Amino acid sequence: MSDQTREIHMQVMWNRLISVVEEQAMTLLRTAFSTSVREAGDLSAGVFDPAGRMLAQAVTGTPGHVNTMAEAVLHFIAEIGRENMFPGDTYVTNDPWQGTGHLHDITMVSPSFKGDTLVGFFACTAHVVDVGGRGFGADGKSVYEEGIQIPIMKFAERGVVNADLVRILRTNVREANQVVGDFYSLAACNDVGHNRLIAMMEEIGLDTLDDLGDFIFARTRAATLERIAALPRGAWTNVMVTDGYDTPVKLMATLETRGETVNVDFGGTDGISRWGINVPIIYTKAYACYAMKCVVAPDIPNNWASLEPFTVSSPENILNAPRPAPVSLRHVFGHMVPDLVLGALAQALPGKILAEGSGALWNIHMSVRPAAGQDGRRAEILMFNSGGMGARPEQDGLNATAFPSGVMTMPIEATEHTGPVVIWRKELRPDSAGDGQYRGGLGQIIEIAPAEGHEFDFSAMFDRIQNAPRGRDGGQNGAPGMAALDDGTRLKPKGWQHVPAGRKLVLHLPGGGGYGDPALRDPQARANDILKGYLSGDRK
Repeated sequence: MSDQTREIHMQVMWNRLISVVEEQAMTLLRTAFSTSVREAGDLSAGVFDPAGRMLAQAVTGTPGHVNTMAEAVLHFIAEIGRENMFPGDTYVTNDPWQGTGHLHDITMVSPSFKGDTLVGFFACTAHVVDVGGRGFGADGKSVYEEGIQIPIMKFAERGVVNADLVRILRTNVREANQVVGDFYSLAACNDVGHNRLIAMMEEIGLDTLDDLGDFIFARTRAATLERIAALPRGAWTNVMVTDGYDTPVKLMATLETRGETVNVDFGGTDGISRWGINVPIIYTKAYACYAMKCVVAPDIPNNWASLEPFTVSSPENILNAPRPAPVSLRHVFGHMVPDLVLGALAQALPGKILAEGSGALWNIHMSVRPAAGQDGRRAEILMFNSGGMGARPEQDGLNATAFPSGVMTMPIEATEHTGPVVIWRKELRPDSAGDGQYRGGLGQIIEIAPAEGHEFDFSAMFDRIQNAPRGRDGGQNGAPGMAALDDGTRLKPKGWQHVPAGRKLVLHLPGGGGYGDPALRDPQARANDILKGYLSGDRK
């Protein structure tokens, strides 16, 4: 086989491998019980070589899941041990420090055997609706209050499911059928990946993935190092202030180019919080690497070789919180990390980095029940919502878009089907975008009420209420967010709170910051914004 023919042959197999993990992810989307997975795509899937190095990931999924999973598989291999791995096995954990950052994410890893030979691993992650404890919120004082902890262990051995683990799960969670159903969906996801991989290897005549892995890693690493070499040499620091739980929290990042690596250090960030807003370093690293790759190597496939040159360091602080810190809402500040890192990169690469956006998802977990003296049903409902993205150097920001998490919008019909709530309003928020040569993306206005005869407690997971997304290069800040009842009662940005029967919860999600001097905005673009209702009143 000539070198050119071999190159084409390897590229075709690489593409086939990507299609395998895409089918793996689609299996999870189609079979998941939780709306956060089925409707929003809060998941990840990937294939790894026998050493635990990620070969390929599914496009479907979030950076927080994918990039943490890239490290988590190594923990599974170390904990289970190669001598204890058999065909038909599936391993599981929700350990925040060895998985994806908090207890609500379930990670499953399955070895893939061709005959008696271990040829790789499949891994997947999904957010489940409930893990017991206080529920999905920031009010816990330690991880022990936040729900059931599952150490790395076997969900199934040689195809036989661990019935004792399933019984323990059912006893510890509020939505047992949904949670257990999602466990089986995750296991099925890996099974599909394994079956498709073995079929591919038999068709092509491969006994191992070694040569293909070498081909993938060599090319992605070379391409990534070429991009890093083109960066200016130096170190740049950015500081961001966020709302925190009850007091503001300072986040600080210093980005430094070091030969063939780019490192981000989070020294100077505020210390560990007593509330559940801390972030394990595995999750901080996932989003820091994502931010760097978005700018430095956005078109290079995400795998072990392309991630390795991007490194993270930090003393113990809110972005590197050790066990047993409470970490339930690790996504709030984890989602702020890309804007924090991009603010440092903007100094190294002026004119090329978007403005700050809403960042963290405005998740809301509702625990719905019949009001006093009323009949009805109970339900645990999780809803994802997104504010506006920051404006880009040559384009407006995207409206109500989940950057950096990448999850999809959850249809209100799916949310209402899950339990007795009514979404009375969900629309773009006029005047929420930061002005500039390119305006930021708009936030949303959402009104939610318990169905007749019901009330609910909800866990607020909001930020950017006291500290709006900042504009860049002369662009104005986006509008800050707001949470209140329809009678005007202001609510806290984080923590469990109550919506009584007959009242509505009203959310105003933040808009993205603008980019560039507003005086330079194209008059036709501004007129178009007025025509669409994006601008009104004094903003005209």
